[in-house]
Amino acid sequence: MLSRSTRWLSLGRRRLLSVITASSLTAVLAGITSFPAIAQNGKPVRLILPLSAGSGADTIARAAGPALTKAMGQPVVIENLPGAGGVTGTAQVTKASPDGSTLGLVSNNHVINPSVYKSMPFDALKDITPISIIGAVPFVLVVNPKVPAKNMKELVALMKAKSDGFNMGSSGNGTILHLAGEMFLVEAGVKARHIPYKGTGPMVTDVLGGQVEMAVVALNAVQPFLKAGSLRAIGLLSDKRSAAAPDIPTLAEQGLRNFNVEGWIAVIGPAGMKPVEVKRVHDAFASAFRSPEVMEAMEKQATSVNPSTPEAAAKYFKSEAERYAALVKKANVTIE
Repeated sequence: MLSRSTRWLSLGRRRLLSVITASSLTAVLAGITSFPAIAQNGKPVRLILPLSAGSGADTIARAAGPALTKAMGQPVVIENLPGAGGVTGTAQVTKASPDGSTLGLVSNNHVINPSVYKSMPFDALKDITPISIIGAVPFVLVVNPKVPAKNMKELVALMKAKSDGFNMGSSGNGTILHLAGEMFLVEAGVKARHIPYKGTGPMVTDVLGGQVEMAVVALNAVQPFLKAGSLRAIGLLSDKRSAAAPDIPTLAEQGLRNFNVEGWIAVIGPAGMKPVEVKRVHDAFASAFRSPEVMEAMEKQATSVNPSTPEAAAKYFKSEAERYAALVKKANVTIE
């Protein structure tokens, strides 16, 4: 039989345990209440990039990821789903529930694909909800350093002297990088063998290795290689120089007047999103990309940021689709 002192000690321990347990539970619940995943519908946000790791859009998304999680009030999980010029990944967005838990970060490819592919699993304009055109990054024409050309004039002269001696890589048939490269070839009056890759990463790897002599790529995707001298910049495809790389002249400066192609990125959701949800997502992305830390990162990556309204994004998608339809026809690019 337990003595009175032992019983009191046992009771005291139980009371102390109950107090500790209650305090711990309160603390845990408080932590859960403030944890981002409890906001809105309780789900993490799936941000699909229909582009490969190492692409310009991927670099932008990774830099903005922490700020997006904070602004959304939910964990933002970035998922690369490349393939078919962005069709594979975007198809997943169009099939998702329109509750804001699945979004897409798309590039120019989104409005180019309808003019390139003979059949599409979705309508690029009707099966999405435009949320915002976030900004744009300059494209740059680069060559392997073994190519003895330091500017466009020298490169064009080499290509004309050896018309079958140059390969030009791209991130895939019919992608914006492919079309931008074709634009250069047409405007400069030269030819190159097109080598399509499944994404920017493997393409850049082969230009670095010399398997492919040249390519058009987003500036932010190759800045480290340009600084290291493992790639050489011939010129920017935009109509003005970039503050992030002021020493790189534009192709327009070098003789291709009115030449201007940039890579823009935009946020989309599935069709049928409610206006209140569209506003919530738009405001979160605008807040994240305008935060000081992201603005600083974007400046270093040569990315201009100016989030548009959903209404402006819808109009821009339509006008860009018309613009690239004409370019695809001129370049005679089609994919089965």
